Amino acid sequence: MPLESSRTTEKLEGPRVKQFSIFLKNKVGALLDVVKMLNDHAVLVLALSVQDSADAAIVRVVVSDPERVQELFAMQEIPCSICDLVVVELKEGANELGKLLTALLMAEVNIHGSYALLTRPRGNCALALHVEDEECACAVLRSHGFRILSQSDISR
Repeated sequence: MPLESSRTTEKLEGPRVKQFSIFLKNKVGALLDVVKMLNDHAVLVLALSVQDSADAAIVRVVVSDPERVQELFAMQEIPCSICDLVVVELKEGANELGKLLTALLMAEVNIHGSYALLTRPRGNCALALHVEDEECACAVLRSHGFRILSQSDISR
């Protein structure tokens, strides 16, 4: 029976948005090389976060075709880690950020990272959140009137 309910949840919400974290040498053009490789395979970068240090950078990306990217990174021997994100639509843009953060604080949901999408799904701003407890975050945000976006919502 648990398998049945998870299938129902996936049908209702669509697949979760995946984040890929890759380590790149801190050299000119390293990120461009990865983006070009993805674009050459008809994959778009929908969101991007870069955290650099003296020797390396951690690049976090949300892409239009996560399954294809997983294959490409494996074929190109690009080490990566993958995690699920909660992507929240902000119909009123930045005006809703305080409401969103307050809702998560009240539910004691820790945010590990966040960044905006480069695209505007459904014509609205969207925020990608890497949170400690995805299910709780989704339930709380929905109860406060936010729409949680799936991979299908953000991909073309």
